[in-house]
Amino acid sequence: MEKVERDLIDTIGEVNFGKSKAGFGVFLNKFHVKIENLFIVKGYMLLFIGFLLGRALILAKLTPFTLPFFAAVYLTRKEKAPIALVGLIGGAATISLKESFSSFALSFIFLIIYKLLSKWKKNEQSLVPFIVLISLVGGSLVESYLFQGEITLYGGMMSLVEGSLGFILTLIFLQSLPLLSFNKRRQALKTEEIVCLIIMLASVMTGTIGWTVYDMSVEHIMSRYLVLLFAYIAGATIGSTVGVVTGLIFSLANISSFYHMSLLAFSGLLGGLLKEGKKVGVALGLYIATLLIGMYGEGGGVLSTSIMETTVAVVIFMLTPQLLTTRIAKHIPGTMEYSMEQQQYMRKMRDVTAQRVSQFSTVFHALSKSFSANQNLAENEDHDRELDYFLSNVTEKTCQTCFRKEHCWARNFNTTYDFMKDIMTEMSETNGNISLSLARDWEKHCTRSKKVTDAIHQELTLYQANQKLKKQVQESRKLVADQLQGVSEVMEDFAKEIQRERENHHKQEELILEAIQKFGIDIENVEIYSLEQGNVDIDITIPYNTGYGESEKLIAPMLSDILGENIIVNTESLYSNDYSHATFRSARAFVVETGVAHAAKDGGFISGDSYSTIELGLGKYAMAISDGMGNGERAHVESEETLQLLQKILQSGIEEQVAIKSINSVLSLRTTDEIFSTLDLAMIDLQNASAKFLKIGSTPSFVKRGSQIIKIQASNLPMGILQEFDVDVVSEQLKAGDLLIMMSDGVFEGPKHVENFDLWMKRKIKELKTDNPQEIADLIMEEVIRSRSGLIEDDMTVLVAQINHNTPKWKSIPVQTYSQAAN
Repeated sequence: MEKVERDLIDTIGEVNFGKSKAGFGVFLNKFHVKIENLFIVKGYMLLFIGFLLGRALILAKLTPFTLPFFAAVYLTRKEKAPIALVGLIGGAATISLKESFSSFALSFIFLIIYKLLSKWKKNEQSLVPFIVLISLVGGSLVESYLFQGEITLYGGMMSLVEGSLGFILTLIFLQSLPLLSFNKRRQALKTEEIVCLIIMLASVMTGTIGWTVYDMSVEHIMSRYLVLLFAYIAGATIGSTVGVVTGLIFSLANISSFYHMSLLAFSGLLGGLLKEGKKVGVALGLYIATLLIGMYGEGGGVLSTSIMETTVAVVIFMLTPQLLTTRIAKHIPGTMEYSMEQQQYMRKMRDVTAQRVSQFSTVFHALSKSFSANQNLAENEDHDRELDYFLSNVTEKTCQTCFRKEHCWARNFNTTYDFMKDIMTEMSETNGNISLSLARDWEKHCTRSKKVTDAIHQELTLYQANQKLKKQVQESRKLVADQLQGVSEVMEDFAKEIQRERENHHKQEELILEAIQKFGIDIENVEIYSLEQGNVDIDITIPYNTGYGESEKLIAPMLSDILGENIIVNTESLYSNDYSHATFRSARAFVVETGVAHAAKDGGFISGDSYSTIELGLGKYAMAISDGMGNGERAHVESEETLQLLQKILQSGIEEQVAIKSINSVLSLRTTDEIFSTLDLAMIDLQNASAKFLKIGSTPSFVKRGSQIIKIQASNLPMGILQEFDVDVVSEQLKAGDLLIMMSDGVFEGPKHVENFDLWMKRKIKELKTDNPQEIADLIMEEVIRSRSGLIEDDMTVLVAQINHNTPKWKSIPVQTYSQAAN
């Protein structure tokens, strides 16, 4: 018995419930596809809608829905127009055979007029509403004349009303019919499209007027269900709009349903306000509206019947699958589903963009590796092979016609080879000369020694030029590899920046909002994008802008106190006097104040020196001086182009050393003339005041810290002389109050009758009594010119920077215990 129970339990344990659920999901999916194929693809939904619109009446007499619907279907889905026409004729037949014949005749007249007029006008969509107007007015007048024998004023007015309604309904159906196709559209519905869709659905439900089930009106059930659906999906605004429009259409169809508009509008409003309670909350709103409106008793019905109709509508609403409501909500702006759909789309686009950038980064990295591949794996073999080629070219010109060729190269190959190799080596080392001992030995060995020596000297010139060119190519390849690697790193950082998502800071936003409002400042909205130390990014919307600078004077100081760091107004956009939008960012921990003194040789207007101060977007401040070789316009162009290249490359985010090597390559390869430039670059980090100095052929710089003078120098040749060189980087930690003094060689080496320029410059800087950068630059320039009796014998530039703590213009305002907002 125990064995049987154990086997039974084991058998039950093997049942795969997940597989059963999956199978049920597949069944539902297949059923959904079949239903969609039947009603949407094959067009049987148009048959059903046409049937209801065919029997829909306005003012219990007019049927303006038939022809507009047929015209809209004919224009948008021509192949399904016969199905829609069958539905329209069938629906009209439930009213009378006369209406059925009239619907067919009007459709036939529409087709004839459309075919005739479409030959002259290409814009069919703007043409169709006028054809419907003409067809309805003309058909109605002909009908009145045939059945009444005359056209009365009342009949003419009603014909005009019916035609006008048909004109408007055609425009509405042309807007709303494409929305019912459920074609994988991703666009959001516009407000006009939503209203047109509601009018169409209400018009379709008008065809159910008069249908009852157990004394319950079908039109009341369906209209309440429609209001429930839209209130649940889109909230109070759309819900009340659906209620008003649906009730208005019903009241036009049946004047006794006028009170129903109040019920539907009120239920849409309440249902939308209670949508946080999900379907139960929306249903509760409909029940409350039904009880409140029904108590007046103006509906012409019993309250219990109205409650039963509401109950049936709620049951249908509860049975509506979540898949349908979610699918509709994705197209309505303002809904959570729409926001999630947009976020998903933006996230996908962001990931695709980041992936493409990352792929480009990988490509540049691969190219860099390709260029930097070791080309000297068999350097010795290549050297021997080139030496063989070199000697073969020499022997071809000299030994081929010599009568001792057999003796030298067949019997004494090694001796001859070594002799010629030694001659080549000594010539390359001594600029074409060889030692007397080697010359005597070679004359004893070779009968054409002079001719061979001259041939070796001539061939050696070509060989050395070839070797130099080969070395330049290798160095250029390495430079290109460094540049490609730098671009790869910049693009990789950019890809990571793209993929960084915004963090949620709801709690911090509420705390900041509450703190500022408690202080008495009226702000509307706070959005935090980053609270990273030194990289704070906050947007605040301020209503009723007065123009007195509240953002700078009040809000920024309060944020500084709350977050524990200096916050400043980065940008502020004013929108009339209603509100303003301000962006607050972290202030730099340090600021740099600069001064410059500049003079051209002999007091001219064009100097060979150029200088630049650049605040980079990476939180760095760059100061640079470039001195072109010589003086005048050409030297000025060289130095100016050097700084412009440097600025553009640094702003792209490429490392400083790679940037300088790139500029050196451009300067050395651009021209064959001996045009060189020096470069003195200082990169100051505005968050911690650390500085990097890159000096290419430039003079020393000095840092004045109180009475202490710090000399900063590096030994590098000017740019453009060598193809390949290593950039020496000198690092120095600066402090608040430090003075950085940079100068060109015209200033440093300018003093006359001075043996030690370093000591002279340190003494002059130490004797300065001012901390103003501009005054210091002017004083140093004046001292140098005075030492040369007022003569300016070279271009001179002095660039002075003072590093200070960045103190906000307005003092921070202490806020109670809201510093937790930064956590």
